[in-house]
Amino acid sequence: MIYVFGDLSGIAWTITLFSRGPLVVFVVVFEGMEYLPVEVIGNILSRVGAARDVVIASSTCQKWREAWRNHLHTLMFNSNDWPVYHELTRSRLEIIVTQTIFQTNGLHCLSIIMDDVDEFSAAPVIAWLMYTRETLRQLHYNVRTTPNINILEKCGRQRLEVLDLAHNTITGVEPSYQKFPCLKSLSLSYVSISALDLSLFLTACPKVEVLSLVSIDIVMSDPQAMMELTSNSLKDIYVEAISLDKIILEADSLEKLHLKDCTLEVFELVSKGSLSHLKIDDVSVIHLDIGESAEDLEIVDVSNFTIMWSKFHHMIAKSSKLKRLRLWGVVFDDEDEAVDIETISACFPQLSHLSLSYELRETALHYGSQDSFQLENVVVLELGWMVIGDLFSHWVAGLLERCPNLRKLVIYGVVSETKTHEECHTLANFTSFIVRLMRKYLHVDVQFEYE
Repeated sequence: MIYVFGDLSGIAWTITLFSRGPLVVFVVVFEGMEYLPVEVIGNILSRVGAARDVVIASSTCQKWREAWRNHLHTLMFNSNDWPVYHELTRSRLEIIVTQTIFQTNGLHCLSIIMDDVDEFSAAPVIAWLMYTRETLRQLHYNVRTTPNINILEKCGRQRLEVLDLAHNTITGVEPSYQKFPCLKSLSLSYVSISALDLSLFLTACPKVEVLSLVSIDIVMSDPQAMMELTSNSLKDIYVEAISLDKIILEADSLEKLHLKDCTLEVFELVSKGSLSHLKIDDVSVIHLDIGESAEDLEIVDVSNFTIMWSKFHHMIAKSSKLKRLRLWGVVFDDEDEAVDIETISACFPQLSHLSLSYELRETALHYGSQDSFQLENVVVLELGWMVIGDLFSHWVAGLLERCPNLRKLVIYGVVSETKTHEECHTLANFTSFIVRLMRKYLHVDVQFEYE
């Protein structure tokens, strides 16, 4: 046992270190701590978060135990917080969680993230939810239950604002009964749910603003794998690792749309034009339609995506407010196509950040019939190569000429571990070329990022 004394802004304090084998526990005691209101101590314990640390800290004195019982707002069980969690049996872990939760009153946030636990019994899970449901604002839960329980039934019609659910099955949604009047954020990961139930679930959340769907198993009753979602309040949606024939999203207030690792035939967005951020990452889609939503776009970020430039440009051409455009690792459907820099200059006058990386061909050096166009407001330019060579060097030089107010240039490249003499020579020539080129642009900060 070690004692450390000090003074912090006039307040004396003591740290006691308890060492038990490899485990070291810190307990901080401030002189005059007895004058702190229990509500303040409850807030301190809530910021600690991790259940085991909260229990240890609450043992400091009777006042802290009172704060733990009556004024603790946040409690988190995470298998990464304590190695012993990995050694406990399921029944023992259920007992610990039950005893800990039942010693508190008025929890606002309950998080049970146990990656190494295959499943919990239904009975204790129901007990946890029923005990906390009247005060709970946030629930994060990622463990399967046996048998499956209807978590929506246990949490519906209460004050829940955030629901983060994983590795569970949702069936039989009844929006007339299972309403979530306060829910603002909904995250479903590795959840099995039918397209109809998901649509009904969203309808039962009239205030939801953030929706995240990751690797969900969409159960289809119709041969055509189609999903229709409608929300008047939704502002941010993230969809990852989902394969469907068709997704129709009707969201008049949507501001951010992010699709990642999805395989779709059709994605249609029906909105009144509030979309400001569009991000597409490694998505296979035959028909992408964002309708009239493009007019307010400020950020477009597309990576690892096959595009037809004329069609893609037509989709975002009305985005006169666009400030950031990123086309990274894109593949053109037509070999003769390339990003038309002159068109970008004409359509996006407010563009300040431009990021481009794709396979270059001679057509990439065709900047339009007139040499007078400029990317006046571009201050950050990011360029990446698929294959380094003279073509890339001339491309960089041509773009620099058209960015008179550029402040920062970042060049990304891939350098293989086993380089041939020719590859080393090419890289050396490019480095020399950039050194000579940047003597003309001393005001530009140049950075290199190599993988």
